[in-house]
Amino acid sequence: MGSTRTGHRTIPTSTFLADRRRAPRHSSSSDRRPVHPGKPRPPRQLVEAGLTARKALGQHFLRDRGILRRIVAATKLSPEETVLEVGAGLGVLTQQLAKHAGRVVAVEVDAGLCDHLRRRFEGLPALSIVCADVLSLTPSALLRQGGARAPYVVAGNLPYNIAAAVLRHFLESAEPPQRLIVMLQREVAESIAAAPGRMSLLALSVQFYGSPRLLFSVPPSAFYPPPKVDSAVLRIDVHETPPVAVDDTSAFFRFLRAGFSAPRKQLRNALSHGLGREPRSVGEAIAHAGLDPSLRAQALSLDDWAVLYEALADAREG
Repeated sequence: MGSTRTGHRTIPTSTFLADRRRAPRHSSSSDRRPVHPGKPRPPRQLVEAGLTARKALGQHFLRDRGILRRIVAATKLSPEETVLEVGAGLGVLTQQLAKHAGRVVAVEVDAGLCDHLRRRFEGLPALSIVCADVLSLTPSALLRQGGARAPYVVAGNLPYNIAAAVLRHFLESAEPPQRLIVMLQREVAESIAAAPGRMSLLALSVQFYGSPRLLFSVPPSAFYPPPKVDSAVLRIDVHETPPVAVDDTSAFFRFLRAGFSAPRKQLRNALSHGLGREPRSVGEAIAHAGLDPSLRAQALSLDDWAVLYEALADAREG
């Protein structure tokens, strides 16, 4: 795994495991009709724009105004801040963000929706539409195309199957955001915000770069068409420097992947398997780190992994 050093940050180029296949994407939309049981009707703005939800892109349009207000409140934007919105959709969240931020850069991959957004927000100089796959351009390039620059905040609704890739795209970038307020599949959000005992490689990867906090859940009925799973809004406050000090960030993440290579095994056996090292020496290093070799990977905190990484490095050098 390669890496890029920027100031005090060493940025691994492939920290997260991600699937770039298109998945349900919660584009922001709303209408005045209440959400009720039965066959849902499309949002008024979608009909007026002459568009339909595209199954190929897995589009699901947020239509619950209460949820929309809660998302906007969670961003805690000030008039001096720039916000980069991922998945602008029909622009209802975009419009609300523009009321609170100094500048909005709204990114949307659907060309039809981009045309709609440009017509809707024509004449607003502080709001720019970037029609692109968010993963195809660096955050700095996205900001430049929108006439903005760092510092910035990320807000939006992430496609289920590329949520990890989008988070990686921003958290590992040379210019990461100050915070992210994103909607994603609730199960993934809960995994990212997990505590020791339920940790995963994804949780550790995110928590190395920022502090995640699960804010609230969003039911399928809040969208048109409704997805088959619940969603949740997650806030990630990005660290200025990582909370643990390691000599080589890329090597540290290779070490984490080795630790989770056999998550059902005890820590000693999982690391021995993942690192290709003799179990006895691994067990001694674990004991030297003050940890129980019979624990499993999900029981360790980020601090525990950093201490264990150093202990195994010392054992290797010794």
